[in-house]
Amino acid sequence: MRVIICGAGQVGYGIAERLAAEKNDVSIIDTAPELIQAVRDTLDVRGFVGHGSHPEVLEAAGAQNADMIIAVTLHDEVNIVACEVAHALFNVPMKIARIRAQSYLKPHYQDLFSREHLPIDVIISPEMEVGEMVLRRIALPGATDVVRFAENKIAMVAIECLEDCPVVHTPLAQLSELFPDLLSTVVGVTRGQNLFIPHSADQLLPGDIAYVVTPKDQVRRTLGLFGHDEEEATRIVIAGGGNIGLYVAKTIEQRQSRTKIKIIESTRERAVTVADQLRRTVVLNGSALDQKLLLEADIQDADLMVALTNNDQVNILSSVMAKRLGCKANLVLINNPAYQDLTKSLGIDAYVNPGSITISRVLQHVRRGRIRAVHSVQRGAAEIIEAEALETSPLVGGYLRDLDLPDGMRIGAIYRDGQVLKPNGAMRIRPKDRVVIFALADAVRHVEQMFRVSLEFF
Repeated sequence: MRVIICGAGQVGYGIAERLAAEKNDVSIIDTAPELIQAVRDTLDVRGFVGHGSHPEVLEAAGAQNADMIIAVTLHDEVNIVACEVAHALFNVPMKIARIRAQSYLKPHYQDLFSREHLPIDVIISPEMEVGEMVLRRIALPGATDVVRFAENKIAMVAIECLEDCPVVHTPLAQLSELFPDLLSTVVGVTRGQNLFIPHSADQLLPGDIAYVVTPKDQVRRTLGLFGHDEEEATRIVIAGGGNIGLYVAKTIEQRQSRTKIKIIESTRERAVTVADQLRRTVVLNGSALDQKLLLEADIQDADLMVALTNNDQVNILSSVMAKRLGCKANLVLINNPAYQDLTKSLGIDAYVNPGSITISRVLQHVRRGRIRAVHSVQRGAAEIIEAEALETSPLVGGYLRDLDLPDGMRIGAIYRDGQVLKPNGAMRIRPKDRVVIFALADAVRHVEQMFRVSLEFF
């Protein structure tokens, strides 16, 4: 696939890194020469210095032969114009744009990005995507990652196995025998630096991160069996009143009337704006690193500190300070991947990385075949993929135990006619089934092939 990426920041670089590793033909454009030089030095891609919305720059990058343009610069308008130019002059089939300003995304303006007006095929709103991820993490304390599939009927939760976890040192096959009505499947395990697909005879050990696919209505029971029965936070302090912080607070006000929220926002003008848009939330103006202000926000009595400022250092330090002042738990927004390895030693319970969320959304549309959703885990070491089975798929018809599935993948659940099914050897996949699969990076291409439309289908 020939792909042009506009924007060589963390997100653009991350997308280019993934696509180049999969042998796609990638060109990346940015106005900053140092970013393009870094891309040329480290990745097998072509780099171009210039504006991604300028026709001559797009032409030099190969837009006339491109299959897709992904516009993820820092400026919404540049992203919009880049897609418009790619459509009007070069007829690029797939156009993806990152749009941050919420004014573009209001429901009554939904026709704005139609083919007749601004022909953008996929709009990615990082603030809303990250906001929803934060809300899922708040709703399910104990999970280090949460993603939903199949019309929200299936969830993938990443769960840390602690020393007193009831299911450690037990073969996975035995868990199925002990809980026959539990439709959860352990599809992946991270042990130290190693991520692998477990077999039925394998056991979970303390310190493991288990990736579990389960029906939505069994998520809390699954967390309980892994020893995580933490109660949902009802007293929350949010650091940062930007788009994400405002979205999270506003949504919690709508969904959870019992939850008390306080926001700390450093800019006075923004604090006033946020306060005007919220009904029950208390907004405090000042720095989240100010211990007196944290105490004024009653951090010592809070269940959860959620740090959502634009500054990683502020997020990390304010969350560490909050726990030392008595806050029970914290959730931190971290943009720089280099900081993620430090979280555990610093006492950070959970973090969200906006870049990985955006990359996952893009991959959903890069993947060939009937791929409905993709979520990247462990910085691209594996993916959780939801795909629709076609009549021509090699998965259809035979018993699962007889299928020659490639190494490095495991089926976690099957969604059929509104029901979630746990896979077993005696099951057959039918056309139109939606299959949730955990695949290591080396196996992703095999998953794509299994769900592609064959020429014989026509």
